[in-house]
Amino acid sequence: MSKQRLRFFEKSVGQRHITDADKYLYKAPESTYKLVIIGTGTIGQEHMYVATLLGRASIHGIYDSQKESMDVAEHNFSNYSDQSLMRYSDLVSACNDPEADALMICTPNHTHFEILNVAMQSGKPIFLEKPMATDLSDADAIVKANDNYASFIQIGLQYRYKAQYVEAFHEAQTRTSIGAIKTISMSEHRPPFLDKVGQWNKFNKNSGGTLVEKCCHYFDLINQMAGAMPVRVYASGGQAVNFLDFDKDGAPADIDDHAFVVIDYANGVRANFTLNMFCHDFTEDMIVCGDKGRLVTQEVFNIHQQQPSTATVALELGEWGASKQTDVTYAREIEQSGHHGATYYEHIAFVDQLDGKASQSATPVQGLWSMIVASAAQYSMKTEQAVDVKAFMHDNNLSKYLR
Repeated sequence: MSKQRLRFFEKSVGQRHITDADKYLYKAPESTYKLVIIGTGTIGQEHMYVATLLGRASIHGIYDSQKESMDVAEHNFSNYSDQSLMRYSDLVSACNDPEADALMICTPNHTHFEILNVAMQSGKPIFLEKPMATDLSDADAIVKANDNYASFIQIGLQYRYKAQYVEAFHEAQTRTSIGAIKTISMSEHRPPFLDKVGQWNKFNKNSGGTLVEKCCHYFDLINQMAGAMPVRVYASGGQAVNFLDFDKDGAPADIDDHAFVVIDYANGVRANFTLNMFCHDFTEDMIVCGDKGRLVTQEVFNIHQQQPSTATVALELGEWGASKQTDVTYAREIEQSGHHGATYYEHIAFVDQLDGKASQSATPVQGLWSMIVASAAQYSMKTEQAVDVKAFMHDNNLSKYLR
């Protein structure tokens, strides 16, 4: 069993007289594994920091096709670690360094499939950021490849580790506090997509589309909460505000900035998802209604007032039992390490898998199902028709996943 970390005292000026020989509660865990980060942009650097904060694995090396990205990542890394980094000149070298134990692919969406094919030749455990691919055929190929892979591939759907969703799943599925689940409603209101190298995230061909790129997180959560196969998807949305005057090399941005999605599941559960990407701050909500109560989660991140994020979980049972509302959070240093602490616990799951332990991390099949819903929703927006999921999967050669 891992001992408790007292990070506040560990880093306190008044505790600097404690030498390494006397450190027990202040002693960082031994780093067991060496990681290589492929793609050193925003999320790649977040993984570098979180891995170092956790301490169970160290960052051994980095690779990015953009030299400036590696320069910035290495400089930022030096602010919290005195470890030297290997810098690889090409992808093959990065994937096949014999000293590296695992690979983390954090590159733009449209590069995932090609880079993964190279990475899998190493036989090493692989972490692949979400979405696993930009189209369903590549996602299907990844699932097939993983079935025959000697090691494992973990998909970066880390929202399942956000504090409010961890608690919500515990209430709804472990304690069954609200009885049989009937409806699920989720929403995200947030500012536009941030700037990226080459502005790849402003174009559907590079991102897979907004509902694949961003909302696969929420469809993963909804699929888990519903506990059944989606059978029908209807969506309405488009590009109303963001990047209407933006173009890159003469190509206008075509990324959607709002959507409403309705999903019917085989067990009778009905769900909806709302997206708005021209808001001033970040807010997420999930409302789950059962036959005995309602569960409400909310996360608010006020970037303009530069306040820490807040998250709450409310259980409303009426006459069925005790209702409650709880503020939920992780330890402040973890909460501020990336995605409100979710990435930290995602790393725990990844290292647990390296240790051979069971993990609740996202599998390629789960990643595929999040993409199936997202892709069906995008197709529905395009055709302005409801999508029958079985027919949609048949048309995309995915019928083998029907259950």
